[in-house]
Amino acid sequence: MSRRSRAEVREIGGDSKFDSPLAHKFINNLMTGGRKATAEKIFYRALDIAEEKSGQSGLNVFTQAVNNAKPALEVKSRRVGGATYQVPVEVRPERRNALALKWLIGFARARNERSMEERLAAELLAASRNEGATIKKKDDTHRMAEANKAFAHYRW
Repeated sequence: MSRRSRAEVREIGGDSKFDSPLAHKFINNLMTGGRKATAEKIFYRALDIAEEKSGQSGLNVFTQAVNNAKPALEVKSRRVGGATYQVPVEVRPERRNALALKWLIGFARARNERSMEERLAAELLAASRNEGATIKKKDDTHRMAEANKAFAHYRW
């Protein structure tokens, strides 16, 4: 990172179907090996599956899942006088989104349904209902931050 100035934040456009920047970011995170068309197909099919199963629109299920998965607190390691403390800090809004997207994709890949579309749809549906592995990860992160509240004065 440059010492002279902050890196400028680039504007990200919307995706091709919904014109949603969040969906575009999700597709970019889902993409492996530069295969964007494949990532888009997986995402849109997963939203169609989620729409069939839930009865709500796929984009609403997706945004609800991302909002439920966003962490408010996390811990960062801070070395003070030879000891390392886990210091709870608030998560910046951009990082909240990034963590939520990363967790949703990671736990969807770890599921054992047949195709990636089905895995992603199941994880999105679970997260939109405040259950599943992604929500458990968020709760564990919050619990860790809560347990280390005593070291909050080491914040920097």
